Amino acid sequence: MSEQTYTTRASNAFAFIRRAISGEEMDYTTGSLRKAVFMLAIPMMIEMIMESVFALVDLYFVGHLEDSSHAIQTVGLTESVLTIIYSLAMGMSMAATATVARRVGEKNFKEAGHAAIQSMLISLAVAIVISIFGFINATNILRWMGASEETAVKGTTFVRIMMGGSLVIVLLFLINGIFRGAGNAAIAMKSLMVANICNIILCPLLIRGFGPIPALGLNGAAIATTIGRGIGVCYQLYHLFGKKHSLKIQASYWKTDWTVIRSLVKIATPAIFQFLIASCSWIFLANLVATTGGENASAGYQTALRLMMFFILPAWGMSNAAATLVGQNLGAKQLDRAEASVMKTMKYNVIFMAFVTVLFLVLGEWFVSFFTPDPEVRKEAVLAVRIISAGYIFYGIGMVLINTFNGAGDTWTPTWVNVFGFWLFQIPLAYVLAKYLNWGPTGVFIAVPVAETLITIVSFILFKKGRWKRVVV
Repeated sequence: MSEQTYTTRASNAFAFIRRAISGEEMDYTTGSLRKAVFMLAIPMMIEMIMESVFALVDLYFVGHLEDSSHAIQTVGLTESVLTIIYSLAMGMSMAATATVARRVGEKNFKEAGHAAIQSMLISLAVAIVISIFGFINATNILRWMGASEETAVKGTTFVRIMMGGSLVIVLLFLINGIFRGAGNAAIAMKSLMVANICNIILCPLLIRGFGPIPALGLNGAAIATTIGRGIGVCYQLYHLFGKKHSLKIQASYWKTDWTVIRSLVKIATPAIFQFLIASCSWIFLANLVATTGGENASAGYQTALRLMMFFILPAWGMSNAAATLVGQNLGAKQLDRAEASVMKTMKYNVIFMAFVTVLFLVLGEWFVSFFTPDPEVRKEAVLAVRIISAGYIFYGIGMVLINTFNGAGDTWTPTWVNVFGFWLFQIPLAYVLAKYLNWGPTGVFIAVPVAETLITIVSFILFKKGRWKRVVV
């Protein structure tokens, strides 16, 4: 192949990537499926990378504080609790994505905008309640998670700031879900980029201090993250209420429409339980690691999770493409194209996760050393990374299947799969291995890839049965 041919192909590839991240809208119910997958997946993957950067930036600066063991544990345990809020936000986001995508597939753009605003009304009400509860019970939340009394007391203000900022977390997820459903994944990506740039600038300033700015330590990380996310939400709102996209937003849409709300809640409720079941499982595992392995094992496990999420979230971003493609193609009555888009997305996700698996097995220790200088914490983190990464390929397939069901509005199927896979299999297995066989944290690490593999197998069987194609949204 000539040098000119290579140059032409590289030029075309860069041009395609520029189109994907520019926010160019297109009809995903016609044309090349490969092009459709990548036009959605590229900005969605970058969006998820940006989401994972939040935790890694905090972890990096907090991990280098003088009292890093307590600080890392506080950040990790708080992040585990925040997954409950993420579950609520993702559940509402998934309902918004499914509904908006279905309306866009039907070319009913006004109703797509109407559904978007109604989903915001529900989310605002839920987020306010969570913020108040989290602020009041900050110290107890850390105690419930298995933290030592010293860590619980020192981390109270951090938890209050993070839980008090639940509103911006929920809105960030929700509005991005709205844009993804409309096929404009670039806006969702850019909002996370804006939020992360602000967080990266503010974190070292507020944690370490600079000039007249006092060193706030651990609490500075919480303030920086909350402000960064808040600015990201402002960016989203600016574009949502602009007129440069297919959604038609009108002032009258803010009037409560109980018919639309009931429809959204019908989809969101099992979706929330679906993510909540998974999140609570992770919280239980974090508690099991802390109680069987102590603070070093807990800090190592939390470090490993944050590191792994950085690489897993891009795969989740790619799998989000399946949700949009399925929703829009079902709306356009193109069932075969909807299924074909799932298989195409699954293929690309398997390739990506295989690469990540090799990366962790070879460079796991180097990655971990970047985030913690403590040899005991590093030892536990490396062990967790290498064991859990063994199930990454199956996890990549499972992500696509979950988003397929959710994008079709069939949120009950993955919910029941999660009940079975996490609560009836993963948790009992982890408990037996850690407690009864005295494997401690290692038993917990092993239970994760085993359960994820089983969940994926069950999900694929249900996918092939095709019930998701007949769901009415």
